Amino acid sequence: VIRSLRARNIEPFVTLWHWTLPLWIAEQGGWENEKTVSSFVCFAEKIIQTIGKEITFWMPLNEPGTFIGMSYIQGAFPPQKRLRLFAANRAFKNLMRAYRDTYTLIHTVHPNAQVGMSHYAVHMIPAEKTLLNTLLVKLLDYIRNWRFLDSINKTNDFIGIQFYHTDHIAFKPLFNGRWGLIGIQNSSKDTSDLGWDIYPNGIYHLLKKASARYNKPIYITENGIADATDTKRERFIHEHLRQVHQAITEGVDIRGYFYWSLLDNFEWDKGFWPRFGLIHVDYQTQTRTIRDSARAYANICKTNTLDRE
Repeated sequence: VIRSLRARNIEPFVTLWHWTLPLWIAEQGGWENEKTVSSFVCFAEKIIQTIGKEITFWMPLNEPGTFIGMSYIQGAFPPQKRLRLFAANRAFKNLMRAYRDTYTLIHTVHPNAQVGMSHYAVHMIPAEKTLLNTLLVKLLDYIRNWRFLDSINKTNDFIGIQFYHTDHIAFKPLFNGRWGLIGIQNSSKDTSDLGWDIYPNGIYHLLKKASARYNKPIYITENGIADATDTKRERFIHEHLRQVHQAITEGVDIRGYFYWSLLDNFEWDKGFWPRFGLIHVDYQTQTRTIRDSARAYANICKTNTLDRE
């Protein structure tokens, strides 16, 4: 795959861990067990020795914040431990150790490699402008957006930002929010098939904050929409790239952009029904069909221009 990409003048970015665990790792406690750190580094060393000379860009971990949130706070992903804060913190610390150790390993073998983390970032707004909602947004902004990146600030060569939507945060005194006392109250009628708000301006705010906070090159490693009818994707891409361009004109060092995803994919706990792909996949026949939005995006890539409205 890597050689095929390079033959087509495409630069591969290699992710070493995208949430799944071998059963024997899960059975020993997964990321809650510090043994998993050394196991992961051994795995990474094998990959680096095998294909390392052909890779410049590495992302040891994909969205560790999403993994922690979905597994230990929301309880939707394995090991499905809802609101287990101490377990979440243990897993967080072990993931960060694994990242830092892998960063050092990669640079020991390949000093000129570029290593960073692909990080799920969410723009957040108070659902109503109350003091409590505002304070919750500030707290969640640190926990969800910056704590992971703060912990690896000296061991990342670039920042990978993955952006999909904006959340309106509301205090829930009856403990009936998504995270107990904290609820998400999105009211936008312009949403993806997953019900996520389409709010392009959110990516601009996150890029500006990340640039000011870390002063590192930024790659947008995921940005996309579940849109089975392909009626919103072209506008989604265009409007988000417009916001990215605005950030670039204001001095943010953005080096690249990945649309998620090239093909329709298996979307974790949702299964196969969400359609993120630029290319439609018939799962019965495996036939691939290029969507109209893909052709529009290809034109942006080829011409390196956005139409001005």
